[in-house]
Amino acid sequence: MSEQYVVGISDRKVAIAPDSIVTYALGSCVGVALYDVKTRIGGLAHIMLPDSKMLPYAEQGRMKFADTGIEDMVDEMISRGADRGGLKAKIAGGADMFKISDGSRLASIGCRNVASVKSALSRLGIQLVAEDVGRDYGRTLYFDLTTGGVKIQSLGKGTKEI
Repeated sequence: MSEQYVVGISDRKVAIAPDSIVTYALGSCVGVALYDVKTRIGGLAHIMLPDSKMLPYAEQGRMKFADTGIEDMVDEMISRGADRGGLKAKIAGGADMFKISDGSRLASIGCRNVASVKSALSRLGIQLVAEDVGRDYGRTLYFDLTTGGVKIQSLGKGTKEI
């Protein structure tokens, strides 16, 4: 019997097929789905901020940050049998949700989150194989651990696979 796990903001879940994982309401946050096709172990993180050095108490909430949250998720996946060399990543979110009244954009935390996630993946030697990032709308990410497929659903934008 399969289960569907829900990942909250600044959270992660690691599971194995036939289970699935979902995270809702990715605005400027970034959903990071990691998958080992051989073991069918997957992890999903909901990254809120780009860098743990932003806040003095970051050690208390490592999953908030791209630099520490992804690393911790990889460690958990490996401890459960995943092969670091076989991990592939798909990401979604990092939207630029807020406009100033003149139509210009605020300094985008979403854009900074995406850049930091990509940097962390590169530093860890994990290949990014698909993404649906940026723009100005939120997303929900569904991760199927049987296939490694990621479905993105957005209000008014429909559903797509990445």
